[in-house]
Amino acid sequence: MGRHGVPAMAACGGIFRNSRSDHLGSFAFNIGEGNAFLAELTGAMLAIEIAASKNWIHLWLESDSRLVVLAFSKPSLVPWRIRNRWMNALFLTKSMKFMATHIYREGNHCADKLVNIGLTVQTFTWWDDVHRALSMDFARNKMGLPCFRFVNF
Repeated sequence: MGRHGVPAMAACGGIFRNSRSDHLGSFAFNIGEGNAFLAELTGAMLAIEIAASKNWIHLWLESDSRLVVLAFSKPSLVPWRIRNRWMNALFLTKSMKFMATHIYREGNHCADKLVNIGLTVQTFTWWDDVHRALSMDFARNKMGLPCFRFVNF
């Protein structure tokens, strides 16, 4: 439940790049009611399934959720209702050169924007080109420039 007892809506998003940081594709998906952990897990599973469907054998998954990264070594952390899909995704990684690491949200700015876009779409959405809402952030990230998050106290 979100604020004021209203069910929380959740979404996931991801971006695929090659070793030169070129855009290979990106996605957004509105999962409906759910929490952040469920959305992060869904995003990870989708990324693995997409990579497998495209026969991409090198996959480095970066998540801003330490819990999702931990779930790769402790599948019991994954909620029961999606555990079968999670185990299938783990099986797909066995045929890849796969690793999962944690990245702070500031380093994952494009994916974070895709999540926000995901809240506005009705179905799984794929982009072959960089989404216009990401173009500036994508260019900055590709050049290795930082993305800061400022907080007022």
